[in-house]
Amino acid sequence: MKTRFLVGLRHIAFVVLAITHWAAYAAETVSIVPSTVPNIVAASDLKFALPEVADAFTAATGKKLNLNFGASGVFRRQIAEGAPFEMYLSADEAYVEALYKEQRTEDAGKLYAIGRLTLYLPKGSLVKADKNLRDLVAAAKDGRLKHLAIANPETAPYGRAAREALKHVGAWEAVESKLVLGENVAQAARFATSGSAQAALLPHSLVIAPELSKDGAYITLPESWHARIRQRMVLVKGAGETARAFYAFMQTEAAQAILKKYGFEVTDKPVK
Repeated sequence: MKTRFLVGLRHIAFVVLAITHWAAYAAETVSIVPSTVPNIVAASDLKFALPEVADAFTAATGKKLNLNFGASGVFRRQIAEGAPFEMYLSADEAYVEALYKEQRTEDAGKLYAIGRLTLYLPKGSLVKADKNLRDLVAAAKDGRLKHLAIANPETAPYGRAAREALKHVGAWEAVESKLVLGENVAQAARFATSGSAQAALLPHSLVIAPELSKDGAYITLPESWHARIRQRMVLVKGAGETARAFYAFMQTEAAQAILKKYGFEVTDKPVK
């Protein structure tokens, strides 16, 4: 009972420490705009890459987009419930495939990228970077690791990959009591950059962006530690002309060059 009470106190202390940083994610609340501007929803690992692609699209076409970022599983549920989104970029292709079977999408979509998982250590962290995560386990045992941030495995594919990777190397039991779950990977990243967590398992596309790379270090984990993070996009039934144009633009060399810059593996041959 005493151990569980102490764990509960640590969790409450973390929540109090982190709550002031959650306001920074108010912008990630889905905002719906008039149908003249399509509502595009995307996994949070695209938080830095996709706005750059969208800017290139707008520069080329003059057409604007309303981008929203969050957990792929949450968007999958909202689309199934009839949310007015026109295009969906998921970090897990299974969500797209499920929506297609439910006849919510135009087709089965297209694979647009393969993501990679990294261990991110913010400046000042006493946890050491090693590809076997041995020091992460040691830090959990000796007290250097108070909190490890990951996205919620139930709704975020990168959170699920993080759980798989930790189990693969036998670290899960050591760190499970230290876990703090972000609603999506962007929130998990915020826990680390704010100092609320000493380490985080995050998408490569987030940690190489200047907003995170300047405040920490990272190592990319072996892809064999978890199921491949196959990311698929799709048009929702009823999508308008602008959303369709952006869907096509995502398959061009210009768009895929931006994705590559953010560390995504682009597998399909892009169009000119």
